Amino acid sequence: MSIAVFTHQAAFGHDTGRHHPESPDRLRYVLKALEAPEFQTVVRRTAPVAPVNALVAAHSQAHVDSILALQPAGKKLHYIDGDTVVSAGSVDAALRAAGGAMAAVDAVMEGKVQAGFVAMRPPGHHAERNKAMGFCLFNNAAVAAYHARARHGLKRIAVVDFDVHHGNGTQDIFTPDKDLFYASSHQFPCYPGTGRPEERGVAGNVLNVPLRPGSGSMEFRAAWTDAIIPALDAFAPELLIISAGFDAHSADPLAQLRLQSTDFTWITGALLAVADRHCQGRVVSLLEGGYDLDALALSVAAHIRSLMRL
Repeated sequence: MSIAVFTHQAAFGHDTGRHHPESPDRLRYVLKALEAPEFQTVVRRTAPVAPVNALVAAHSQAHVDSILALQPAGKKLHYIDGDTVVSAGSVDAALRAAGGAMAAVDAVMEGKVQAGFVAMRPPGHHAERNKAMGFCLFNNAAVAAYHARARHGLKRIAVVDFDVHHGNGTQDIFTPDKDLFYASSHQFPCYPGTGRPEERGVAGNVLNVPLRPGSGSMEFRAAWTDAIIPALDAFAPELLIISAGFDAHSADPLAQLRLQSTDFTWITGALLAVADRHCQGRVVSLLEGGYDLDALALSVAAHIRSLMRL
């Protein structure tokens, strides 16, 4: 299966400070893993800058303007909150993370590749329509979804999220739009405190399956097999976007789920089967969390290998 990876050196300019878990080393480990011979057929593409009009499709103009105005001088850091940090290079990185998601949509929709993986940072699924939080400035998945609608005329677009943390931002943006579907498995209780089953969106277009701390492969796979995948089939998306967080791995320091890299192989295969049934196999995957560097590298490699259908 043809697959393209979208990335840019600007992602390394997003400085979050010493000891911050969302560090440039995350991307270094990911890209190093993708240098293995088995990934040499993967197409490499540059993540472009997202235009402002694409950002305001998912966010308010006020939010976009407030982020674009954050330009700390030199090595100074600006803290939006205790977790969310902006440095001199952060805005460029965030624009290219969103732009990479848009470019991946274009490549998939134009038939240049079957799947796209955006290896960028900062992540995006905690960014709400009017708020940056949880390491996230712009919601890359939501920007990609609205771009698919505006440029390619799609109506039904699904974002699925297996990050250990609930994607409150994507839920916030999608909740009032019945033709956008968001589904998440995530640890609960855990940051950010959202993602209860009763949070269902305007027309049942949101599905949350919380997992107790300590849950492992059995509980994770049951959540997807019994609940999320049937709901996806019922929604029948024209494009599938994956918020691919790998912090549900047992080695991850920020939560307490117990997945292994083989679980990411399994979930990727299951989602490809959904894409085959409903959207001509078209999949766009975006890097979200994952904070143990070795586990992240192994898990992303498993995910890409599965996207390649190896």
